[in-house]
Amino acid sequence: MKHISSVILMVRPAHFGFNPETAESNFYQKRDSRAEKEIQQLAVAEFDGFVALLRDQGVEVLVVEDSESPMKTDAIFPNNWLSTHPDGKVILYPMLSPNRRLERRKEILEQLLHLGFGISEIIDLSFFEEHGQFLEGTGSMVLDRQAKVIYACFSERTHPVPLEYVGKLLGYQVVSFEAMQEVGGRLSPIYHTNVMMHVGTDIAVVCLETIVKSADRQKVKDGLANSGKKVIPITARQKFQFAGNMLEVSNDGGEKFTVMSQAALDSLNVGQIQQIEKYTTIISPAIPTIEKLGGGSVRCMMAEVFLPKA
Repeated sequence: MKHISSVILMVRPAHFGFNPETAESNFYQKRDSRAEKEIQQLAVAEFDGFVALLRDQGVEVLVVEDSESPMKTDAIFPNNWLSTHPDGKVILYPMLSPNRRLERRKEILEQLLHLGFGISEIIDLSFFEEHGQFLEGTGSMVLDRQAKVIYACFSERTHPVPLEYVGKLLGYQVVSFEAMQEVGGRLSPIYHTNVMMHVGTDIAVVCLETIVKSADRQKVKDGLANSGKKVIPITARQKFQFAGNMLEVSNDGGEKFTVMSQAALDSLNVGQIQQIEKYTTIISPAIPTIEKLGGGSVRCMMAEVFLPKA
C-alpha cells in the first residue's frame, strides 16, 4: 500500500486572517496590526511560492480556490477536515471551532471526482460535534500508514471516542498520550499532534519532552522503533518554530521529500538536518504570515490524496 502521497490538495485562501475562535486553544497564533488586505496578499504570495516549490520537484499539487462566501479564515488548512484513503474512502472530521466547520465543502470532493479520482465512500463524522466531541483530521492524528498506527495527543480538539472510532474504521492501532507545553508560565495541552511529531517512511521527528508520562513516552518510542523508524528528537523550542510540523511527500519518480517551513529548518541543528537528508530531500518554503496568524505550518496546508484513479 502507498504510504506517502505524490498528489497534494491545497486550498488557496480567499480571506486568510487571524481566527479568534481557534486562538483560545492554539498558542501559536499571534495577532497582527497590518490591514486585512495586506495580510491576505502576503498569505497568497506565500501559498503560491510554496506550491511552486513542490511543483518544481515534480510533486503533483491540486490547487482549489477557497470560496469567497462564507468567509473562512483557516481554509488554507484542509488537512483538519478531510482525509483520503487508497480504498476510495474519504473521511470528514468533527471540528471544535464552529467557523471552521464551513470549510467542509462538497465541491472540493466533486473536483476530485472530476479530476478522475475514485471515491467509494464518504464517511462524515461531523455528527460528533453535536456531542462536543472533536477529532481534527491529520492535525489531531499522525498516521503511520506503513505500520497502520495512529499517534494522537489528547486536547480540546482530539477526543478519545472519535479517535478510537477512526482507528477501528481504518484498522489502525491507536497510540494515544498526553502532551503539554509551557505557555505564559502554565502548562497547556498541545492542540494538535502534528505540531509535536512527524512520521515518515524511515524517520520520525518527535518532541518527546512534551509527552507527560514516561510510560507514554516509552510507548511512542517503542511504536516507532517497531516500525523501523529512526527517531530524531526535537526540543520544545524547536517545536515552537514548527519543527514537528512536517510531511513526507514524493514525486512521480518516487523521490522522497520532507516538507517543513523555513522557520522549522532554521531551528534545526546540523546533526538533525543531516539525519533527515540521509533519507529525503528537504523542501522548505518561507510562510511567516501564515504561521504567525494561522498558528499552523506546512503540514497543515497539505491534504494528501491517496484516492485511486478511477
